[in-house]
Amino acid sequence: MSVDSDHSLRKAWYFVTPAIAWTIAFFVIPFAFMVSVSLASRVGRQIVYSWDLDNYINFFSKSYLLKGLFVSLEITFLVTILSTLLAYPLAWIIAERVPKKWQRIALIMAILPFWTSYVVRSYSWLLVLSTDGVINKSLLQIGIISEPLPLSNTTTATVIGFVHFFVMLLTLTIYSNLIQLSPNYKRASADLGANAFQTFWHVILPLTLPGIMVGAFLTFVLCIGDYITPQILGGNNELTLPQIIMMQLGRRADIPTAAALSIILMGVVTVAYLSCLRWLKMERT
Repeated sequence: MSVDSDHSLRKAWYFVTPAIAWTIAFFVIPFAFMVSVSLASRVGRQIVYSWDLDNYINFFSKSYLLKGLFVSLEITFLVTILSTLLAYPLAWIIAERVPKKWQRIALIMAILPFWTSYVVRSYSWLLVLSTDGVINKSLLQIGIISEPLPLSNTTTATVIGFVHFFVMLLTLTIYSNLIQLSPNYKRASADLGANAFQTFWHVILPLTLPGIMVGAFLTFVLCIGDYITPQILGGNNELTLPQIIMMQLGRRADIPTAAALSIILMGVVTVAYLSCLRWLKMERT
């Protein structure tokens, strides 16, 4: 190995080493510790390292734990689909119908709720959806309903709170794809005899699919692991898996079970990542 190549290799390691050390210190070691704790068991107030899979077996044998995962998946898929369906038209309007000089202002208006605290937004929705909230009062005054609707402390309230947040995130990712598309695609499609819908369905949508999938994946990850919104808006009627994990820690002090549930949740996110990997690679390229 020449002196120049050896110097270049050492210089490269100088830049890479901090990132590797950071990853090992704040991801690899904590993850390894969490895996080891998930293989332990709680005996009284002590954690005994039995190195078995009892916590994982209990997850599949206890119905309320499985239900927590199913509720989390149900809410996450519903939020992802609704957020995508609402965000795409908004992103398209900003990219295609709003003049370029006003697009930044339109984006700022679209992401304005990001400037509000996440907890404040959740409690605001709780006030809006309560029996004395704006929605119920308006419907009562109009005469559409005769008694307040049970909107708060429900799965529906959780979905509404999530969708309000993630529509903004998906709007940004889809908009960034739309503005990168060359107008020549639409001109070529029109020259070949395609109408507006055919151009959108066969040209625009496939080309913006990577942006959609990136936003959808981020929505999936943030939604399925969220504890605050389901706790504030959903109450304890239908527990999600993050809520069950917090209950294991706060009420039962069962750290091994909480660690096992967290590993399972990470496994679900990994499966989602592998499912979206094709489109995520397209977005990077």
